[in-house]
Amino acid sequence: MTPFARPAGPRSLAARRAAAVTGEGVLRGVLAEDGARLLLLVPDPHARFAAVELAAPFAADVLTDGYGVCSYVFAWTPERAALPESGALGGYLEGYGDLRMRPDAASAIPLGDRTWAVVCDAEWPSGPAAELAPREVLRGQLEALEGLGLVPSVGIEHEVVFRDAAGAPLTAHGVDYAVGGTERLAPLLRDLRVALDEAGLGVESARAECHPGQYEIVLRHRDALAACDDVLLQQLIVRRVAARHGVTADYLAAPAPGQGNSGHVHLSLSAVDGSGPDLLGGFLAGVLRDARALTAVWAPTWNGYVRLRTAPFSPREIRWGHDDRTSSVRVAGPAANRRLEFRFPGADAQPHLVVAALLAAGRFGLEEGLTPPPAGTTAAELATSPWEALALISDGRAGKLLGVDVAAQLTALLTEEIESGLDAVTDWQRRRGALRA
Repeated sequence: MTPFARPAGPRSLAARRAAAVTGEGVLRGVLAEDGARLLLLVPDPHARFAAVELAAPFAADVLTDGYGVCSYVFAWTPERAALPESGALGGYLEGYGDLRMRPDAASAIPLGDRTWAVVCDAEWPSGPAAELAPREVLRGQLEALEGLGLVPSVGIEHEVVFRDAAGAPLTAHGVDYAVGGTERLAPLLRDLRVALDEAGLGVESARAECHPGQYEIVLRHRDALAACDDVLLQQLIVRRVAARHGVTADYLAAPAPGQGNSGHVHLSLSAVDGSGPDLLGGFLAGVLRDARALTAVWAPTWNGYVRLRTAPFSPREIRWGHDDRTSSVRVAGPAANRRLEFRFPGADAQPHLVVAALLAAGRFGLEEGLTPPPAGTTAAELATSPWEALALISDGRAGKLLGVDVAAQLTALLTEEIESGLDAVTDWQRRRGALRA
C-alpha cells in the first residue's frame, strides 16, 4: 500500500492525520525534483475545486507554510462573483483577504506530467479553521460522531452523461448494464480507466447507466473525508480525459426532462469498541426526520428540483425499505454488514455538505433515541421547489444541525440561485411564448 492509498472502510480522524504525516514525507521527495508541480485544491460550496498550481522547489515549502487563497471562494456564485454580503458571510467578503490553504497530504494523487494534486483545508490567518469551508463542516460532524464512539465508512455514486461537441449524448438511448451500444464510449472509457488507475483512487465498479450517454464509476467505500475529496478528484480527472476526446462530462442533476444524475451516498457505521451500532435505529430515524429540512443540501440548484420529479428512482417521499430503489433510503447488504443508501442527493450536490448533513441528522437521532417508522411508511416529503427549500432553512432546523453560519450560507447560495434563474430567459420560456402567439 502506498503512503497515499485510501484503505477501504472506516478510518478515524487520528488515523487520517497519521497517514498525512507519512504521506507528507514522500510528497516532499517527489516535489524536490526539478519540473515537479503541485496543484492545491480547496472544495467550494458548488461541488468543485478552487485551485492554485505551484512549481518546485517552492511547492515543497507550502506543505509546511500553507498558501493563500481569497476568502470569497466560500461566499461566491457559480460564476465566481461575490454573494451579497450578510452577517455570516461578512468576514469572507470584507476586503477580500487571504485564507491559508493547508495541504492534507493523505489526499495527494498524481495527475501525470509530473504534477500532483492535494486537497487542502482552509484557515484564517490567525489560525482558526474557516467555518464555512465544506471540508471543515464535515470534519466538525466527524468529531462529534467520534465523541459517541462511532466512525463512518462512506461510498458515493456519481452518475455522469457524456456528450459530443454538438451536445448530443454518446449513446442514442439508455444503456443500463449494457455492453453492446456503448461502442462510442469505449475509447473514452479506456483512457479513463488508465487515468483513474494511475491516480490510485481505487475504482470498485463501472457500468453504463439508464439514460442516453450516462455512465457511473464507483470508488470503494472509505473514510468520509476521503470519499468526498475523491469523488471530486474523480470528476476532475473525468472532465480532463473527456476534454481530450472532445467530449463534455455533464454532472447536471437533471440532464434532460425525466432524467437524473444522482449522487447516492452509501454509509455504514463502526464502533470504536468493536460493537455494531444499529443503523436501523436512531441514526436512520434522525435522517428520516430531518431530510425535508435539509432539502437545500440535497438539491442546491434550480435544476435539482427537476431531478426530484423523476420518480420512482429519485423519490421525493421520505421513506425507507429493504433493497428498495424506489425508497429514498435503501437498506442494502447482509444483516451482519448493513449499509444505508441515501438517494436524496443529485450529482451536483456538494458531497462534503451532503455527508455532513447525513451525519448530523443521524447523530441527533442516536442522541435522542429516536425510532424509525416501519419500512415503506412515508415520513414526509422533500421540498418540491427551491422556494420551499429556502423557507425550510428559515425554520431553523438546518441551523441546529449544521450551525447557524452554515445555514446562513445555504440561504445566501439558494437565494442567489433563485434570483439568477428568475433573471434568465430560457428555451422553455421562448417555446411557451411562441405557443401564445
